[in-house]
Amino acid sequence: MLEYTVTARRIDAHGSEARAGDAVLTIDTDLSGRADAFNPAELFLASIAACMLKGIERVTPLLNFQLKGVSVSLHGVRQDAPPRMLSVSYELVVDTEESDSRLDLLHKNVRKYGTISNTVADALNLEGVLIRKTTDSATTAKGKDTSDD
Repeated sequence: MLEYTVTARRIDAHGSEARAGDAVLTIDTDLSGRADAFNPAELFLASIAACMLKGIERVTPLLNFQLKGVSVSLHGVRQDAPPRMLSVSYELVVDTEESDSRLDLLHKNVRKYGTISNTVADALNLEGVLIRKTTDSATTAKGKDTSDD
């Protein structure tokens, strides 16, 4: 079993910082917001993105999956009262020459073995697609997945 520890502290009315090991992250806790730091909802989405990207790094050697790059975009929907996230959608874009079936396999592995994405999928509607990056910048959807499957 793995365990994680993060500490956070208020710097002033405009921001806070979180620490894990030697890493320090500035957090937007300013009531007016700030452009140079992630607010809590953005940190939530970033943790899902990091989970998916790390999952890809973990499974590509196991699957002997060749890729040139990966990016992920996420969109969260927040309810005001009571405040909570209702849903998160994502789009993973993979620059690869692998077959469509291999793209599907990659997506299934990312969804199956992601600690954060599995936790989030149990709490809200997490759905998204993994698409191929094409040379003409057009993309095609592969492996749409929803947490309801």
